[in-house]
Amino acid sequence: MEKYYIAVDLGATSGRVILASWNGEKIEMQTLHRFPTPLVEKDGKYFWDIFVLEKEILEGLSQAAGKPVESIGIDTWGVDFCCVDAEGKVSMPRAYRDPYTQGVPEQFFREMPREELYRRTGIQIMNFNSVFQAYARKEETAAADKLLFIPDALSYLLTGKMVCEYTILSTSALMNPRTKELDEDILKICGLRKEQFPPLVLPGAVIGPLSKEVADKTGLGPVPVMAVAGHDTGSAVAAVPAVDANFAYLSSGTWSLMGIESAQPVITDETFRLNFTNEGGAKGDIRLLKNITGMWIIEQCLAQWRKEGRSYTYAELADMARGCTDRETRLFDPDDPDFAAPQNMPATIIAKTGHALTDTQMVRLIYDSLAAKCAKVFQMLQGLAGAPIDTLHIIGGGSQNDVVDQLTADACGVRVVAGPAEGTALGNVMIQAGLSRKDILASINTKIYTPHE
Repeated sequence: MEKYYIAVDLGATSGRVILASWNGEKIEMQTLHRFPTPLVEKDGKYFWDIFVLEKEILEGLSQAAGKPVESIGIDTWGVDFCCVDAEGKVSMPRAYRDPYTQGVPEQFFREMPREELYRRTGIQIMNFNSVFQAYARKEETAAADKLLFIPDALSYLLTGKMVCEYTILSTSALMNPRTKELDEDILKICGLRKEQFPPLVLPGAVIGPLSKEVADKTGLGPVPVMAVAGHDTGSAVAAVPAVDANFAYLSSGTWSLMGIESAQPVITDETFRLNFTNEGGAKGDIRLLKNITGMWIIEQCLAQWRKEGRSYTYAELADMARGCTDRETRLFDPDDPDFAAPQNMPATIIAKTGHALTDTQMVRLIYDSLAAKCAKVFQMLQGLAGAPIDTLHIIGGGSQNDVVDQLTADACGVRVVAGPAEGTALGNVMIQAGLSRKDILASINTKIYTPHE
């Protein structure tokens, strides 16, 4: 008999409600509802409109009315959180895209040095980390009765039950990854208290049934909501179709994350110097990874070219890159701060190379530079891993770019397995249904790229 599961998969750009079925052999998925992620500005501050998200999720759940749904799981981006007052009222969360934390880490480091924060949490230093958001908003967060990260806040709105899921908490730089407990010294600096956080749960825990109001409104009845890997990358990595442990992964999209799995945190002078982060995995383990700028650069070029009257599909970009006969060999670092939010991405790239480029040359240069950056991080991982890495799994939307997949295999000198593109949703369902990576492998098609001689 088929079993049905609902994956709510929210990215910082768009979200989806997906109905998945499992027949004992493979997973089939159907998108019930797709919607933009609402970023709103109010008095110069930027928020995620969590109540619009709630409404969109309810709309998606309603599309599954009549199906015998086993459970529902929610994954989102990391770091951001909601404040909840003593009456249980949820406030809209500030968005990590709001620059209000610029300069805040340096203020925090006057009370706890950068190296000490990393030693305690294993999280790479980024100015939008939860720890810096809380520090910047001490008065507001100190007054809250509870703090809920985005997937936990949405689960609360659906069930009335509060939890703090491990993988999403692990992104905050508030948790000791060795003990999986909040670090009270860090909380104190931020003006927070341990009791402001609900009980910690691991992926696979049942949070609670849909509240009667939600159950009636959606027509689903009291379906349980389950904690999956609430951090979307955690769910994506869970679905890597690996057959052994000697692999690295590249979760490829607008932003890319490359890493390995580890039973224990890897927090050393070397990982601090290389700016690697230790985030929670779906099995309570660790994802040792590094953030890399991904398809953001090509996306911003496409947006600029459209303004100038030139539009390309991704298939056309691949043909352009593949057929480029006059390549620019001076590569750039995709993680250069100048590429973070330029007014004109093509102009910024031209300024870096020092001379004009055709669109074709620019596409190929971007792809070559992305592959070279991946190779650099891959070599770092080879040095950190306890065994040789013989396969790189590329998952996420970027895995569908066959040109970059091959260039990455060539640059890293390793076999690349591309797919699944829908890794996050698959991992979400996998955790709900108690499935394995072998079940994922049986449900998808992958493509293999070997390095050219």
